[in-house]
Amino acid sequence: MNVQAPTLNEARDLLQKYYGYPDFREGQQRIVESLLSGNDTLGIMPTGGGKSICYQIPALLHPGLTLVISPLISLMKDQVDALTAMGIPAAYINSTLSGKEVNDRIRAARRGDLKLLYVAPERLELDWFRQEMSELAISCIAVDEAHCVSQWGHDFRTSYLAVAPFVESLPERPIVGAFTATATPEVTEDMLKLLRLREPAVFVTGLGRDNLAMSVLRGENKREFIMNYTASHSSQPGIIYAATRKDVDDLYERLKQAGIPAGRYHAGLADDERDAMQEAFLYDDIRVIVATNAFGMGIDKSNVRYVIHYNMPKNMEAYVQEAGRAGRDGEPSECILLFSPQDIMTQKFLIEQNPQDEGRKRNDYRKLQQMVEYCYSSRCLRWAMLEYFGEKHDHKPCGLCSSCLDERELIDMTRDAQIVFSCIHRMRERFGVSMVASVLKGSRNKKVLQYGFDKLPTYAMMPRRTEREIAELINEFIAEGYLALSEGQYPVVRLQARAAEVLKGQRQVMQRAPRPVQEPSGRRGGSGYDVGPSAVNETVFEQLRLIRRDLAQKEHVPSYIIFNDATLREMSVILPRTEHDMLRIKGVGEVKFRKYGKPFLDFFQNEGGGSQDDEIEDF
Repeated sequence: MNVQAPTLNEARDLLQKYYGYPDFREGQQRIVESLLSGNDTLGIMPTGGGKSICYQIPALLHPGLTLVISPLISLMKDQVDALTAMGIPAAYINSTLSGKEVNDRIRAARRGDLKLLYVAPERLELDWFRQEMSELAISCIAVDEAHCVSQWGHDFRTSYLAVAPFVESLPERPIVGAFTATATPEVTEDMLKLLRLREPAVFVTGLGRDNLAMSVLRGENKREFIMNYTASHSSQPGIIYAATRKDVDDLYERLKQAGIPAGRYHAGLADDERDAMQEAFLYDDIRVIVATNAFGMGIDKSNVRYVIHYNMPKNMEAYVQEAGRAGRDGEPSECILLFSPQDIMTQKFLIEQNPQDEGRKRNDYRKLQQMVEYCYSSRCLRWAMLEYFGEKHDHKPCGLCSSCLDERELIDMTRDAQIVFSCIHRMRERFGVSMVASVLKGSRNKKVLQYGFDKLPTYAMMPRRTEREIAELINEFIAEGYLALSEGQYPVVRLQARAAEVLKGQRQVMQRAPRPVQEPSGRRGGSGYDVGPSAVNETVFEQLRLIRRDLAQKEHVPSYIIFNDATLREMSVILPRTEHDMLRIKGVGEVKFRKYGKPFLDFFQNEGGGSQDDEIEDF
């Protein structure tokens, strides 16, 4: 007898009941429909795009158990805490549990008491675990952070290669769904092949999130910028990423001395200190955390209002994943990258310190150069990001990024470009950016003289610029496609077809005027994006946050698991007085209302029930 597949309407009903949302986002809906129809599915969605709902809702509608492959203990715990708060039966198995606890959870799964079970990929390699799983009715396997299966991805984990053999070892092959936020075409191909997805449906949802204002700032005094920005955003949660432990510790101490409640996180700290800092950030006891890239994966904190990169990350995948931790609740947020040429040297040093084969090292250098080009790009940053990941877009400027908001006038740089390109040609395209800059400046250093470059017609043709300014100009030409760099630790500058057209007088080069020196004025940030929704009653919002915090402390869960900031903001605008009013607010499902809704409703009915007009009248 054929069993009819669950319908999208049934999925919507559960979405409203448990999550408090009337309908799926466009990208979510297509993935949910595919999994409900029994298709293997690959979903590539931005961080904060709601990937987990795409397999959690089908898990409730499919018979049996959904096994979720998840890479981090913190990620599992957050997901299970959130599901349990909504009344969805879920559990995890990881190294924090005793043998008895593991057996109890497997027995619960065998009884049918669980709908979702989270495990780490390493567990799939254990014979006893595979045997236990073979005796369960597993209807679906969801592979989270699926890019980890690819050695060309930025988080390669060999244990993910065990997923496909595990799936094929089961008595009946379940549906397989794979999910990630960051995948180039190369990594996408690897995921499809290495996870052995069968006739998969592939869905790529726009990585460019409308609520994120992306900025790249060059030439800033980084420390002053951080101190000014955090002081002027003291009420907003934020993450500051730095490349080294030394920078993390330095910024952390400076913020503490300035009276800003801050935490730090890196691999050099003791486990208990790292755990305490992470928990303090999740529970809003501190508002800003300074961290290396060891922090963040699996941190599902929805109300992070800004992510600042103190140094350029090693590649675009890492940057998009880390920056995407801002604004997961859909509220306006900022992602600011503070770039300086020294960042390139730092990342090259880290690549050289990492023991790996030559193929991966070359790949890391190639990705690093693409990251540098992003930092120098004058195009819309959202375009640059989407094109890196091979995503089609409508070529409309986002209107929010630092490039789109750059009001400097365009000036004709054709003559300067011809000088640079001619110099590279006369140096036979065999040297790097710094050497070309030295020749154009007129340096008398040993190598310039040794190679006889002081005899070239282009020698000292840019004497009024510093070598750093010339190098910046060359990097801008690279970002705009006039020049290219070879791969490797010591990349060589080479001319592209567009440069040849410029040298022949067939193409004009226009660039923005040089940036003025920035005063350390405590401005908000690079984009000037207003992150405060104007309709929100801030007084009511703060009172709602206090109610949420009390509930979170009683439940021993982070505040966003009760209700996220976007839900509280909507409450502060609507001022609900009845259960019906509350259930109309996005994020307030039936189960959450029964569990957490009463204190909020009591507030509106008793203390906070006045309208905004009443408040004006009382004043």
